[in-house]
Amino acid sequence: MKILHLKIKNRIAILEFDQPDSKVNVLNTDSMRELDEIIEQLADKSSSQIKALIITSKKDGIFIAGAEIKEIEQITSSDVALEKAQKGKQIFNKLRNLDLITLAAINGACLGGGLELALACQYRVASFSEKAKIGLPEVNLGLIPGWGGTQRLPRLIGITRALGMILAGKLISAKEAKKIGLVDRLFPETRLLEESLVFVNGLLEGKIRIKRKQKKKPLQIFLENTPLGKVILFSQAKKNVLKKTKGFYPAPLRALEVIRRGLAGDIKRGFRLESEAFGELAITAVAKNLIKLFYLNEQFKKFHWVDQKINPAEINKCAVVGAGLMGGGIAQLVSFHDIPTRVKDINYQALKTALKTADKLFRYAVKKKKLKKHQAEYKFGLISPTITYHGFKNTDLVIEAVVENLEIKQKVFKELSKVAAPTTIFASNTSALAIIKMGEASGSPEKVAGLHFFNPVHRMPLVEIIKSEKTSDETLATLIAFARKIGKVVIVVRDVPGFLINRILISYLIEAAFLLEEGIKIEQVDEIARAFGLPMGPIELVDEIGIDVSYKVVKILEQAYGARMRTPAILETVKQEGFLGKRTKLGFYIYRGKIKIPNPKIYKLIKGAAGRLISGQVALKRMIYVMINEAARCLEEKVVTRPETIDLGMIMGTGFPPFRAGLLSYADTLGSANIVRELQEFEKDFGAERFKPCSYLLQMAKNNEKFFG
Repeated sequence: MKILHLKIKNRIAILEFDQPDSKVNVLNTDSMRELDEIIEQLADKSSSQIKALIITSKKDGIFIAGAEIKEIEQITSSDVALEKAQKGKQIFNKLRNLDLITLAAINGACLGGGLELALACQYRVASFSEKAKIGLPEVNLGLIPGWGGTQRLPRLIGITRALGMILAGKLISAKEAKKIGLVDRLFPETRLLEESLVFVNGLLEGKIRIKRKQKKKPLQIFLENTPLGKVILFSQAKKNVLKKTKGFYPAPLRALEVIRRGLAGDIKRGFRLESEAFGELAITAVAKNLIKLFYLNEQFKKFHWVDQKINPAEINKCAVVGAGLMGGGIAQLVSFHDIPTRVKDINYQALKTALKTADKLFRYAVKKKKLKKHQAEYKFGLISPTITYHGFKNTDLVIEAVVENLEIKQKVFKELSKVAAPTTIFASNTSALAIIKMGEASGSPEKVAGLHFFNPVHRMPLVEIIKSEKTSDETLATLIAFARKIGKVVIVVRDVPGFLINRILISYLIEAAFLLEEGIKIEQVDEIARAFGLPMGPIELVDEIGIDVSYKVVKILEQAYGARMRTPAILETVKQEGFLGKRTKLGFYIYRGKIKIPNPKIYKLIKGAAGRLISGQVALKRMIYVMINEAARCLEEKVVTRPETIDLGMIMGTGFPPFRAGLLSYADTLGSANIVRELQEFEKDFGAERFKPCSYLLQMAKNNEKFFG
């Protein structure tokens, strides 16, 4: 079946992309071959009746979503990748060299190779639609643009703006694209093709002339147009990339180098440099892992956790009980998505704090241009505070976010059952407590599930939905639809203490605390974890969560799982001393503004530090291997049934390094037999039950199996 459809209207050729049996258009071997053939045809006819070419799409809200990622994923040779990059450039250069006026009419998402195609045209127009997102996001897949983007974009919009888009994989709106000169005109979505024809005719008749003189501030002129300025510009850009990526992601640095060196010579040299860099990056483990994660994320966006025949109820009104840090964050997120939200607490001060937090987040969204001021004010106005249950009768969903105490939570659920409508769904934001016990307290356990957000709520993409043995599929379907509506990635897990993510994470935090007790310095433990690629160290994370909160969750898991989740003495001692973490400016670290230093008093509280020499490599293995072991137990107990759920959950919920593709994907690179052998050595050396390999892992090692077959 054909992908490209060419028709002639007067003197103008109109080329429409329409990928069969797909919601999106992508550039793959077939579509690029068709494009090449059509360009050859037009080149033959260019001296006759055809005077212009408009390239557009028949897909709703999609121009071209980029290159076919599956084809990139299958590349195993840098030479093959380089050849593909060169071939794409050859086709786009033919387009650029046509003796015609060429125009890309961008009706929606224009990403990666799609934008590189548009850049090869002489002109670009776009629709006003919010669906028209434009960018080169290749670095998010461990790659760089391979079909000329690193060379054409900075020459069109300036180095500074191009670096901002390419190095961060940033997408911009059509309005922003027009402002910076990336597109030449904006038209209504419904009249995009008609207006494009008028625009092209205006160009042909000489009635329209496009002047792309960029408006630059004096500093930008200095940075982009002088040798010294360019040195400063690229040097600062490199510092910013390293600060953000910590050196774990090579693509942004290679993109920066290709842009810098390419702009120093002619564009042909830049094209070659780009192809060579693309070829080298395409076969790296980082690129393969990020591509795997991309597919995993896309899969979970539409994964069917329940029968598709079950229709979720619409959540038009929501309530949150508990206006603490999490409750306030949840209320802000829900109202951000235009759902009226009632927030209840037992005192006005908590409500005041929650509203202040929400207001701060909305102001930040305005500052970052995610919202306009009037939009933020409207959304903030959807939050209504109360110290009673007045208004709860009309809510479709109530999210409980009170303190992590089962008796208090059960009391809240009993109260809710008396004030809410019979159809209202109840969800708990508990970190570790049994959902079934809260459900039974409500009298309607089929309407109760866990809805576990991660802190900070507005930033962490994951929501863990916990299904008790009595939660109905209707309740589950409704909560899944709601979580996705408010922009979250969803995983569904079984109702066990700690559920999935916290159960695995707590084993890691416990191990870090034991390393402290054995004599490793606070900052050393954290540096070991950060050097592995984690966004923060485990001791920093305990401070961030709150030492009292962490202690409470650890005690819950110790009660449930026994010796392998034994609470480290240092955690209890530090809590008793009143060191509660970052929110009180004093925990394992002392916080002074943006500066933090290890708290020297911690070492005085550690009793009987072993003083043995533990290498950073051994410390890292201990922290990571206990997580792998606990994750294997979760599969064994069917907390979840797929290793993919664990990998995505750990990346989205804890910040496990994306470039490693997930905890269990990383485990597969080590080998189950090696992990079991070293856990057994740790068990022997340290006499701790927490290192004992679970039967699931032992069986894998025996059969030399991987988590991902």
